[in-house]
Amino acid sequence: MMRVNSRKELVSIIAFAFLAIVLLPALNAFVPEGNFFHISNFTINLWGKYLTLATLAVSIDLLWGYTGLLSLGQSLFFALGGYAFGMHLMLLIGKLGQYKSDLPDFMVFLGYQKLPALWEPFHNFWFATAATMWVPGLVALGLGFLTFRSRIKGVYFSILTQAVTYAAYIMFLTNDIGFGGNNGLTDYKFILGHDIRSGDTQRGLYIASAILLLLTYLGCRWLISTKFGKVQRAIRDSETRVLFSGYAAANYKLFVFVISAMIAGLAGALYVPQVGIINPSEMAPEKSLEAIVWVAVGGRATLFGPIIGAIFVNALKSWATRAYPDFWLIILGSLFIVVVLFMPKGIVGLPGQIKALLSKRKDDDDDELTPVDRVLPAEEAKP
Repeated sequence: MMRVNSRKELVSIIAFAFLAIVLLPALNAFVPEGNFFHISNFTINLWGKYLTLATLAVSIDLLWGYTGLLSLGQSLFFALGGYAFGMHLMLLIGKLGQYKSDLPDFMVFLGYQKLPALWEPFHNFWFATAATMWVPGLVALGLGFLTFRSRIKGVYFSILTQAVTYAAYIMFLTNDIGFGGNNGLTDYKFILGHDIRSGDTQRGLYIASAILLLLTYLGCRWLISTKFGKVQRAIRDSETRVLFSGYAAANYKLFVFVISAMIAGLAGALYVPQVGIINPSEMAPEKSLEAIVWVAVGGRATLFGPIIGAIFVNALKSWATRAYPDFWLIILGSLFIVVVLFMPKGIVGLPGQIKALLSKRKDDDDDELTPVDRVLPAEEAKP
């Protein structure tokens, strides 16, 4: 059973569950438009995307913050989950596409005569949902097995994951593999029989995103509280010592790598119907680098910090790309530099830093007092 570390954490979990799963959807569904407290469909959709990206950030923190594995390939797993669910959504379009064919529009355009066999199982919703986990999980299993058995770690592991992600990105850009090429999969119409563009459907997807984030947080919190989690952190701090203690560190790293990939895949699956498209740009290497910034800004090895970081940075991005579109990347880079130099524990560690700074200043002031000043009150210390 998961152990909540403090009353403050328990209150935070309950507050998040109430605000995200109950209050915001209620304000969207039951408060009429024009009312000050009404939450628009656009806002609900925007926050749904933020929550899926926050889930991706938690998956990175589980891998990087608690195991010491800096993967630059999480965007690949995120996109693979998105493609798996996007294939199902494409098949639901039917003859409502531009070409009035049972085949997806891009296949008609490219001259396909029939649906590829790979696509057939994705007619089934449950198969597609499962594929959002086992496809990225299987890729992570193969990559992790070869990597960890070869004892590749540190910066070499980061470079390898980035190289694999870039190779997949280049592959998905081509039209030959049957995933829409550069344009990807888009123009979705339905999900589980409901209009995917309707406010009710978008609200349901938002609630599903909030529940996924909550379950991911609770599951990861439980995992790191077990003996497995202790070994996991020991690998992060000193893998050599773990090996000398008789633990198979490669197996632990492989398990965490696969779990984090599956979490990222689920996040991608919920992201796709809310943005309405999935294309190779979602697995571009810079997407993984951007997600690393979320974790660093929020606070690595805290689980809650990456959630704050992902929401904060993406909300900042939404504003900056409208107000200062030419300077967004500069703003993001500057933010990362500030965090690395002055906020090593991220946003969640900022109160502790301020408290320590004030305490140090107080100690410095005490050091300036003479021995008599420390013993006697100020009035009595005067001659």
